[in-house]
Amino acid sequence: MNDREKRQSIIDACLRMNALGINQGTSGNISLRHGAGLLITPTSVPYETMQPEQVVYMGLDGSFDPAQRPSTEWRFHLDILRARPDVHAVVHAHPTYCTVLAIMGLEIPPIHYMIACAGGDTIRCAPYATFGTQELSAHAVKALDGRLACLLEHHGMIAVGPSLAKAMWLAVEVETLARQYHGCLQIGKPRLLPTEEIEKVRIRMAGYGHADK
Repeated sequence: MNDREKRQSIIDACLRMNALGINQGTSGNISLRHGAGLLITPTSVPYETMQPEQVVYMGLDGSFDPAQRPSTEWRFHLDILRARPDVHAVVHAHPTYCTVLAIMGLEIPPIHYMIACAGGDTIRCAPYATFGTQELSAHAVKALDGRLACLLEHHGMIAVGPSLAKAMWLAVEVETLARQYHGCLQIGKPRLLPTEEIEKVRIRMAGYGHADK
């Protein structure tokens, strides 16, 4: 994709987040690796009126045009892309069930084999820190170590991937797992799959999920 197509793909993904019910208003934000930097959603711009030229380009040194205002969460987007050369897209949202678990400080355990899609046998919950801070960014990068998704305590979730399509697909899967775990907790303590089984599934599912063109 060229520059404008990438910018439009971010806008389309933002609209899709809300249509899918995994985000509300402009609380979510998305970034996409681009050249020597990244493209990221601007702050406080309704998705319905967002234009490609409003999507902000940032260098990996954190520089950006002072006439533009990137998402208030730009720090963890930048730090994740710096730390993870395998990641090309970052999706942050406030899905209801992920956020419920995050408020309770709960990680998602191996209740279902689909958890392997997030890279391991758990989806960790990063400790709370004020939004937009370097402290939150450090917590998020640590929670994502060896993983493709995490929860943020009292906040929401992050899903990452080698493409925006795959990161979006994973965000929906993580919210589904959160909803399933929430449902299990209403009944009792769920039985968990062993780590060895999740690793077996993870290897077997290599390449599973949204297929990029």
